[in-house]
Parts: sequence; structure tokens; C-alpha cells
Amino acid sequence: LICITGCALVFGIARGIIDAAPDIQDVSIVPSSYSTTVYNNKEKEIAKLVTSGSNRIKVSIDQVPDNLKWAFIDTEDARFYEHNGIDPSGIIRAFVVGVSHGFHFTEGASTITQQLLKNNVFTDWMEETRMQSFKRKIQEQYLALKLEKTLTAEGENAKDVILENYLNTINLGSGCYGVQTAAQTYFGKDAKDLTLSECAVLAAIPKAPTAYNPKNHPEKNQQRRDKILNNMKEQGYITEEEYTIAMNDNVYDRIAMHT
Repeated sequence: LICITGCALVFGIARGIIDAAPDIQDVSIVPSSYSTTVYNNKEKEIAKLVTSGSNRIKVSIDQVPDNLKWAFIDTEDARFYEHNGIDPSGIIRAFVVGVSHGFHFTEGASTITQQLLKNNVFTDWMEETRMQSFKRKIQEQYLALKLEKTLTAEGENAKDVILENYLNTINLGSGCYGVQTAAQTYFGKDAKDLTLSECAVLAAIPKAPTAYNPKNHPEKNQQRRDKILNNMKEQGYITEEEYTIAMNDNVYDRIAMHT
């Protein structure tokens, strides 16, 4: 009876939280702000207008190299193309690890879909209390399922839409938002022209944009970049030769010289 009552209570709380979530039709996953570039009559750039959080240049998914896509997917959400918005096995793993560490939950289980919602819909998450964080996480998971289902029903390639907006949204340090701005800032080139090593450098940043900033903390970024490259090799996304070339690339020297 106690178990039944407890389950009913938990279900009721969860149901109430879900009912309070935004309607999926009112949700926008598109980044809200981009930088504005001003040109003269000779098409020469004369100014770039940037407000807080808007240092972002849009790039379409077909302009993103496969190595950059897979570097982020393998790092942030390895089962991105297998789940429908949430990753049950990741949630269970994070719960078990948290319980085994005295109910100290530090391991993330957020999918790319959830991260996109977190950054473009639940924009006040940095000021959350623990209870607010719990409520937002449930709503995030619910909307992630609804978002992928809705996009598919509308005839969209849900994964491409979500990945494109994610890659245009993420904080990549040094005031950069999105992979195109980061590519230009750190390497002086467009995202489509990034090398494998450069792709891994960018994918290493989002976990902690300040701590893994490749300009200010190249050693820490390199440790994570090397792990990403090794994972990509193990998963078959890159060959042994590509891995070796990327590992031997003096990419941080180029970043230092460019920035």
C-alpha cells in the first residue's frame, strides 16, 4: 500500500510538472540573436554589431563537415541517431552513478535535443534552485520527445533540424556562440574548412567553455581533444591514419598565432 501510494504521488507530481510545461507549438529552438555585419558600398566589412550572447553567425547543416558533426555527437550524445529525444540508458546510468556516490548526481544524461531546449527555451537555468532544476529537467525530457515527434510529423528531418540549431546555439568560449563564429575566431576560417583536429578542439569546449577554452587553457583542451579523437577512432568515424595526423597537428600553435 505504501509503495502504491508513493508511486501515485510521484506520478501525480510528474503529471503536474508536465502539464505546466510550455506548449510544443509555442516553443522555438532557433537561437534568438545573431551578430549584424555592416558593409560599405564596395562590400567591405566596416563594422560588426554584437550584443550580449549574440556573437553568432548562422551556418546550415550542409555546411558543417562530417568530422565536426561526429565530434560533437560522439562527445555530447553518442546515441543521438538512435533515441527519440531522451536516452533512457543514459538516464539509468547517471542515476546509478549518482546513487553509488551518495546521491550526488554529477554525471549528465542530457541529449543534444534536451541541451538545445535548455539553452533556447529554459533560458534561466543558471539561476535555478535544486527543485526548479528537477522541474525543468522533467519538462525538458517531455518536450524533447514532443519536439522530435512534431518535427517528424511535419515532414522535417528532425535530427538535422535539431543538430543544426544546436551547432548554431552552443557557447564555445571567448564570447563565441555557434561553430561558425568559433571557427572564425580560433582558426580564421569557416566551419566547412575545419580540419579533423580543429573539429575536435571545438567539440572539447562545451562541457566547460571557460575551463576548456583552447586559447586560454590549451593544455586542458588538448587532453579532452585527444580523448575525443580516440573515441572517434574507436567508433570507426575516422581511420587510424586520420587519427595519427590529427594527433600530430600543432593546432594550438595556430590558435595562439591567430588570436
